[in-house]
Amino acid sequence: MIDKDGFRPNIGIIVANEKGQVLWGKRIGQDAWQFPQGGIKYNESLEEALFRELHEELGLNTEDVAIIACTKRWLRYRLPKYLQRQHFKPLCIGQKQKWYLLKLLSEDSAVCLDRNDDPEFDDWRWVSYWYPLQQVIHFKRQVYRRALQELAPFLKKVRNKQIPHSHPPRT
Repeated sequence: MIDKDGFRPNIGIIVANEKGQVLWGKRIGQDAWQFPQGGIKYNESLEEALFRELHEELGLNTEDVAIIACTKRWLRYRLPKYLQRQHFKPLCIGQKQKWYLLKLLSEDSAVCLDRNDDPEFDDWRWVSYWYPLQQVIHFKRQVYRRALQELAPFLKKVRNKQIPHSHPPRT
């Protein structure tokens, strides 16, 4: 599903622990690290896409996390020309993403990277909140910066041990 401007709707997922660290995943077979993310299917709500991607990429279920916050607007990045599939129509020039900050409620052992037949990651680790800005591939860096800046004020809720299983209003 590509919008009229050539952007594919997508969910970005920042899972944080009580220390305020974020889950950083290593793309399978590559030396490339990123936050979990994935496309939104036709007729799928943002939360449905979030929980589907969370399960597919990290093996986590709805009861393993609490939604803390979501970016207000879509954040966009353009793919470099060499990554654009020119022969696909409509042409996808990049991603537009809604980013979610989640608190991991379960133990670290709940993260399972191979619950899916086609895993995205082959390793993961906890890193400091701002660490990904200098590590992510260059064309995603500005979106990461904007998402992390917007969601940073909510990090104090992650550190609070009393997080209910509530979800923010749908956007």
